Amino acid sequence: MFQYQSGQPVTSRSGAILKTPIPRERWELNNDDVILLEKIGRGNFGDVYKAKLRSSQVDVAVKTCRVTVPEEQKRKFLQEGRILKQYDHPNVVKLIGICVQKQPIMIVMELVAGGSLLTFLRNNAVSLVIKQLLNMCRDAAAGMCYLESKNCIHRDLAARNCLIGKDNIVKISDFGMSREEEEYIVSDGMKQIPIKWTAPEALNFGKYTSLCDVWSYGVLTWEIFSRGGTPYSGLSNTKAREQIDSGYRMPPPDDTPDEMYRLMLKCWEYAPENRPHFDQIYKIVDRLCNATR
Repeated sequence: MFQYQSGQPVTSRSGAILKTPIPRERWELNNDDVILLEKIGRGNFGDVYKAKLRSSQVDVAVKTCRVTVPEEQKRKFLQEGRILKQYDHPNVVKLIGICVQKQPIMIVMELVAGGSLLTFLRNNAVSLVIKQLLNMCRDAAAGMCYLESKNCIHRDLAARNCLIGKDNIVKISDFGMSREEEEYIVSDGMKQIPIKWTAPEALNFGKYTSLCDVWSYGVLTWEIFSRGGTPYSGLSNTKAREQIDSGYRMPPPDDTPDEMYRLMLKCWEYAPENRPHFDQIYKIVDRLCNATR
């Protein structure tokens, strides 16, 4: 719109002038729209900031991409924004916009005040009761049920990649490894794959479906009931893989309801076709929540 109104070329290299205005999408933000405040974390591509939108003064979270990151990696960085912009669910972190007009490029998301679910679990381990833990599992199941309905494979579901908001609502976050396909084959080796959260068929054959996310959900629920414990503690990644292939499954954390542990074991069925889908998982956990005081 700016180039059309000003008569300036779209890019200096092309010299092309717009004859018809192209309205900016709602999610396309100018870098100057965002005021970076304090650094609150670090991602694979750059730092994460608490920030404020200049126009509305709303607090947001901003992922930045380092200027030195190669172009191919910048495209991977923006992939998370492209995926998130289509989604609208209370248990999935919401995209506010993407800034690409100048460096650093940024992904702007809702600020979820409680931060990482993993940190929250560890910091509040003593005070959390079973009902609260079940509610967290239900929230995560609701978010994943929605994503499965959109053919989104998350590929990195874990407590560290969930956020905890107002009233302890869990939101699925960190879509950097996600794919929008019913089935996805990866052949780039084991680089950056979270071994202890990843389904055997993905590790052994590079084959990803939403049923791989179901396996990861089982590990996530284990993390929740262990109040932020480390899965397969004491085992290396290689040893954990060997044990899983041999039939080993983690025992339930203390106080885990029997039905919840049975669900974990269903999620950890070696053959993916024997695992439940997220709509089934949600019904089980919702029923458990409603039956627990």
